[in-house]
Amino acid sequence: MDNMNFLKKILERSGKLFEKGRPLSWAHPIWEATDTILFSTDKQTDSGPHIRDNMDIKRTMFFVVIALIPCYLFGAYNIGYLNDMATTDVSRSMFGNFIFGMSYVLPILIITFVSGAICELTFSVIRRHEVNEGFLVTCALIPLTLPPLVPLWQVFIGTAFGIIIGKEIFGGVGTNIFNPALTARAFMYFAFPTRMSGEKIWAVLPDGNTGATALAIPANSPKNIASDLFSEASNVAPNYFDFSLWKMCWGLIPGSIGETNKILILLGAIFLVYVGIASWRTMVASVSGLFFTAFLFNILAGFSTNAMLTITPLQHLLIGSFLFGTVFMATEPVTSAHTNKGKWIYGFMIGVLTVIIRSVNPAYPEGVMLAILIMNMFAPLIDYYVVKSNIKMRIARNA
Repeated sequence: MDNMNFLKKILERSGKLFEKGRPLSWAHPIWEATDTILFSTDKQTDSGPHIRDNMDIKRTMFFVVIALIPCYLFGAYNIGYLNDMATTDVSRSMFGNFIFGMSYVLPILIITFVSGAICELTFSVIRRHEVNEGFLVTCALIPLTLPPLVPLWQVFIGTAFGIIIGKEIFGGVGTNIFNPALTARAFMYFAFPTRMSGEKIWAVLPDGNTGATALAIPANSPKNIASDLFSEASNVAPNYFDFSLWKMCWGLIPGSIGETNKILILLGAIFLVYVGIASWRTMVASVSGLFFTAFLFNILAGFSTNAMLTITPLQHLLIGSFLFGTVFMATEPVTSAHTNKGKWIYGFMIGVLTVIIRSVNPAYPEGVMLAILIMNMFAPLIDYYVVKSNIKMRIARNA
């Protein structure tokens, strides 16, 4: 406690140097960000409503980062585990696999935060406003959506694109239309497709040999029964991996860094719902939309040779980034729907679009990213008509 009070006094005294008219006034957003991250804000609103609460936006964002930490830890271990499993002349301990994986994860994380900080601080200084804390969550999310072998220069450019084009050009946090992390991911996918998609997404051997991800197997196969393809995957070169439901749930399979372990993602969902940050309605609606559409496509699979139509609802739930996107991105409070009824519609359509994009476009087997970005565009429209409908019903009821 004494150390914290000492630090508080240092910040208070140094803050005078950043006041208007002082030599370091241009850097006031940087000082303000440091102060409010470490301590509860004493900022008061100029007009109503007034809420007495120590949970400001910055601390809310930190809860999201906390929920993401297990995904980072497991993602690093998974990289080492898969490399160890596919390399016959290497045998590492669990800690050794974790350290091996961190050698890939940590540089991506550092480059992401460097790029994001440069963009955010630059715009804060130019516009003379507080540092928008949203970039912390954006920079924490982006690495988890990427494959471990993505070039670092692409990470830097993609992060800058996501923050500048996805957020800053709209005015910063609270005014952006699209999720910045998904904007960065979409830019990198379409700008650098050979590094971001297909069976080249995950390297497991030192010489660069790769194994297909779960979604790439049915998407690139002439067979028409996805369940058979998953059961055969571990025995077919160069697919060294077991894509059983349990392995896909536990996450010891190829994929982007943070998407594979569904158990940790569900724990993150419970935590975010418990602290009141994420909407359970959006999550439940998204899963409902995915199950509904997958079940419908299973019925129609007999009329097509497209193996993607035969993927069961549970397989759709466990493969790819659907759960990760639903929990950490679809529920993002700025770009999602805000009304309760709107959240049901918004989430349901994300699930529907995810299955449609996965199934009818073999060149792009993962659909949750585009599904969320599309529904980001329609979220304000959904809320508008929900509110308008409620007003119309109340007028009719009171007439």
